[in-house]
Amino acid sequence: MKLSKQFPLNALRVFEAAARLGSFTKAGDELGMTQTAVSYQIKLLEENVGEPLFLRRPRQIALTEPGERLAPKVTEAFAMLHDAMATARDSVEGTLAISSTHTFASKWLAPRLGSFHLKHPAIAVRLQASSDIIDFTREQIDVGIRWGDGNWPGLTLHRLMGLEFTPMLSPKLAESAGGIREPRDLLKFDLFDAGDIWWKQWFEAAGVTETDLDRRPRNQLGSQAVEADAAIAGHGVAILHPAFYAAEIALGRLYQPFELTRSDGKAYWLAYPENRRNVPKIKAFRNWILEEMKRQETSA
Repeated sequence: MKLSKQFPLNALRVFEAAARLGSFTKAGDELGMTQTAVSYQIKLLEENVGEPLFLRRPRQIALTEPGERLAPKVTEAFAMLHDAMATARDSVEGTLAISSTHTFASKWLAPRLGSFHLKHPAIAVRLQASSDIIDFTREQIDVGIRWGDGNWPGLTLHRLMGLEFTPMLSPKLAESAGGIREPRDLLKFDLFDAGDIWWKQWFEAAGVTETDLDRRPRNQLGSQAVEADAAIAGHGVAILHPAFYAAEIALGRLYQPFELTRSDGKAYWLAYPENRRNVPKIKAFRNWILEEMKRQETSA
């Protein structure tokens, strides 16, 4: 038997049902087709194979010898396809791929994921820390959490939280310079990152209009979390979100010398493609994280 170059998948599906059920009528009922449509698909397959696959008898059908050889292999093939699709579907529906900025992932999301697992034990999480722009059409990412103004066309967006920022350093580093008495004293140290607009905004709010920020080397460490680690190690001053580092402040690892904080109006956003807003695992995560944000605001 020779098959044509065009693989008759739909006709094979109809043949499998008719062979298994022993009836064109029953096959039509299972597949939502008329008996005429079933007969037409079987005829197409027989023309493709070049031999009859069924003996048509009054009120019954029977497989021919070629049909008997073909039927078990087709049944097995469709069973394999079913298993493959089920495995793929379980993988897609059972794992939520999250891309988050490093700082948000380490300081907010990771410590709270346990409560998400408790509410949705069937959903596994794959967390990727990155600040790169996400191309949802090319990357296997379900949701992204990014910092910005939320102006990203084509995406469904939910504002999570804004941030206030202020300088922080290790207590030992502050003591090494005789303490920090006024904002200008911070200029005695290396700043992470001196070119960050946050520094300019904070110093201006603190009344320090003359700084050497433009002339300083830009010590870019890639994320607020890494800058905080460098500050804890005593290598300089980082400008950070106090709420993310409450534990480090309480333990004496970081020192916030001034109560003054500023905000640039930007925020963390949850983002995902508009056409995937009703995907169950995305809905589950969206509802959970928005509830967590609301709870955090209430307790603040």
